[in-house]
Formats: sequence, C-alpha cells, structure tokens
Amino acid sequence: MNTLKEKYVNDIKGALAKELNVPNPMLVPSVEKVVISVGAGDSAKDAKVIQNMADTISLIAGQKAIITNAHKSVAGFKVREGFPVGIKVTLRGANMYNFLTKLISIALPRVKDFRGLPKNGFDGRGNYNFGLNEQLMFPEVEYDKIIKTHGMNITIVTTAQNDKDAFRLLELIGIPFVRGK
Repeated sequence: MNTLKEKYVNDIKGALAKELNVPNPMLVPSVEKVVISVGAGDSAKDAKVIQNMADTISLIAGQKAIITNAHKSVAGFKVREGFPVGIKVTLRGANMYNFLTKLISIALPRVKDFRGLPKNGFDGRGNYNFGLNEQLMFPEVEYDKIIKTHGMNITIVTTAQNDKDAFRLLELIGIPFVRGK
C-alpha cells in the first residue's frame, strides 16, 4: 500500500473523524480523484505538439492521458468541431496517491520561490483547484524531449461537503498551503 494512503487510513482518518465530530467512519472526508488538465491554446494547430503534451502528462501522471476535442465550432476562437483543444487524465486509487506523493514531496519543493499553494482555490463543494506554470518540476520530464513548455490545472476532488472540511483534509495529507490569510 502507498505510504500516503497508509497515513490517511491509519492516522488522518481517525483524527479527522474526531476533529469534525463525524459519527460514521464512512462519512469522513477523503480524496476521491485527481484530474490533471491542460488547455492546448495555440498549440492545438500542431499535432506533434499536442501529442508531445499528451505524452508528457501521461509520464507525469503514470496513466495514459486523453486528447479532448471541441464539441462545437466557435468562430471567435478559431475552433472547429472535433478540433483538439486540450489534454486530461483522471487519477483514482493507487495512481492518485502516487501522484499526490510525488507532487507534495518532489515537484512542489522544486518550484523556485515557492511559498505554498493559494487557499482560494476551493469551489464551495469541497474540491480544490490550482495551476502550475510549467511541467519541468516533475522528475520524469526531460527538458530535451519537450517541444513546448506548458502549464497544467490540477483538481483534487474530495468527498467533503464544504471547503473548511476539505481544507483540513488536504492540510493533514500534506498539501503545502500559503501561511497566513
């Protein structure tokens, strides 16, 4: 079993149940899934760049990423139906815990001048969103094999009913939030 999952099951779950006064252990908040997504932007015109981005995200996630296509045409954005517009991967179970461990202990500490993730990324339903400016902080990514650097949006979906409970869960897991406000 992954060390982060063991930590959740053995330590965090019991402490969170006491702290939040949850009588049923099945109602204790947990991380349900992690979604990594990348908008293609101007890179969507080049199939090689899109495939390189998908390969990079697959390498980071440890699971194959899919290329998402536009559902309808939008002339203002110069996008046609079926045109590739982004890449996404949804992680659950062991892959999710492996990615979170790598993110917390390896990738985020490698960010220059990192002071923590913002606390305002919660959506009101217990899910947390944040963005990363580039993919080079992950150890699997080789600079020479990257055609174009790109950022990514990471969404951590929890079973918490509100932001306060989700914040406490992520804080106990080890997500480094900004100190202060």
